[in-house]
Amino acid sequence: MKYTIVIQWSEEDDCYVVLLPDFTNIMQPCTHGETYEEALKNAQEVLEMLIETYLADDEPLPEPKTLGKSLEVA
Repeated sequence: MKYTIVIQWSEEDDCYVVLLPDFTNIMQPCTHGETYEEALKNAQEVLEMLIETYLADDEPLPEPKTLGKSLEVA
């Protein structure tokens, strides 16, 4: 499954914060990083842990949200 990862710079926290909007039952933002690359690595680790936990608990994984049509470039 392909889940959305949102990475945004936070002036307040002075780092990149990560949101996983498909997982509505966890605290958001769910991780962070000093660099964009570190935030992405941490996001992937959290996502893997969440999926493992859902599967271990026999809970259904959330359905990934998708954009409607693909954007067309003129």
